[in-house]
Amino acid sequence: MKNILIPLFILGIALNANSQSVSVEKSTFGIQTGFLGVWVHNESKLSDLISLRSEIGLDTGIFGSDSNNINGFLLAPAITIEPRWYYNLNKRENKSRRTDGNSGNFISIKTTYHPDWFIISNENNLNFITDISIVPTWGIRRNIGNHFTYEAGIGVGYIHYFKKDNVILINEADVAVNLHLRVGYRF
Repeated sequence: MKNILIPLFILGIALNANSQSVSVEKSTFGIQTGFLGVWVHNESKLSDLISLRSEIGLDTGIFGSDSNNINGFLLAPAITIEPRWYYNLNKRENKSRRTDGNSGNFISIKTTYHPDWFIISNENNLNFITDISIVPTWGIRRNIGNHFTYEAGIGVGYIHYFKKDNVILINEADVAVNLHLRVGYRF
């Protein structure tokens, strides 16, 4: 029995040491753009496979109304905190694929706050309502060369609108969808 346990113990230590060799980067900083905005972000390491992404940027909104004949777009500030679990870094490393710059698949909880600080729009006198959304998201992030990245993600979650004075909301809570495709530059 002793002859079996010692090799199994050594094998277990070797496998554990090998599985811990890959890690998210200590800190990565970059800028991204997509169809619906522009963002500056930072990812900080929390553990070997978990990072905390913080970002600030401008989200784009497109709106239209047949009754008021108003059509247009707006840019609103967005502040996001997103813990990410990169679940396939070891698998990518074993297949000799890149993991630098946190290149891998991830599951996250994206929490975004849209404050009513300012809006940029082609229409005047728009009333923007502050909101917060929490969206569980699945995504991928890959590197192109040394500094360029692309990222895609999808998720469905919850959004809450904060009621203003003299504004009537039919529902103060609703379903939020996170569907993003972004390209970026990593510094």
